[in-house]
Amino acid sequence: MQSSNGPRGAGDGPERAAGNQEERGTPSHDVTFEDPWRDASASGWGDLDGTGTPVPAVPPARGEPGATAARARDVYVEVQRSAAFQEVRGRYRRFVVPGVVGFLVWYLGYVVTATTVPGFMARPVAGAVNVGMLAGLGQFLTTFVLAWAYARHARLRRDRAALELRWDTQELARGARGGAQ
Repeated sequence: MQSSNGPRGAGDGPERAAGNQEERGTPSHDVTFEDPWRDASASGWGDLDGTGTPVPAVPPARGEPGATAARARDVYVEVQRSAAFQEVRGRYRRFVVPGVVGFLVWYLGYVVTATTVPGFMARPVAGAVNVGMLAGLGQFLTTFVLAWAYARHARLRRDRAALELRWDTQELARGARGGAQ
């Protein structure tokens, strides 16, 4: 920390710094700091067009924006109502809902038992290992088992159908846009 030996207001504050900048030829209110790490062309945020107005974050679509957007929206609504999409969503829900409910019941059972019956959780099982330690490790184990089961279920029951549905959707959307890329 630096100390000030002179009286307050002797030009050591922000007023003096502004005065120094003006003496060097740069007005204090126009000072800008260039950030060498900012890639303005990549970010696109805060950039101005030639007229001084901010550039829109998303460029306007080519062709007829209203009609193309409406046709693309119709494609996605059609896909959402299709039997294939409903089957994929149903498979997802049939796995996730029971898994989440089961895990929450197991977790809440662990917490409630640990807080209401601490004597049971402190009961030794083998040496220094007690019921609470085993139940806590069981929480970690069930987390990993549930994640593995979810990934396996997705790979075996949903991924292929979802991929086919994605390809069909892209083909329909491409047709709705008139073949434009």
